[in-house]
Amino acid sequence: MTDGQDDRPGARGRTSDFYREIGKRGGEIRRGQLGKEGYRALGRKGGESRKQTLGTEGYAELGKKGGEARKRTLGSAGYAQLGRKGGQRVAELIKRGREAAESGE
Repeated sequence: MTDGQDDRPGARGRTSDFYREIGKRGGEIRRGQLGKEGYRALGRKGGESRKQTLGTEGYAELGKKGGEARKRTLGSAGYAQLGRKGGQRVAELIKRGREAAESGE
């Protein structure tokens, strides 16, 4: 595949966008068949299977690659903003946990 074009025999010059779109459509159909909880369970099962296949180190490497790709997509400023947003969320959860612990005492 070069420049998003699939050069394999029988691919008929399809691009990665084509495959992304048919995957998205298939996922939407499957979600409709399984319902929200069933689709969520299917995702968990797939994630566990992938984790067993890759092992701990392989799964960590996969996450690192995903994070690097996200950073390239967002750029430095966008990635920094994402980090701040995550930090705010963590602070909010800590605060709610403390409040819950104090009200339960």
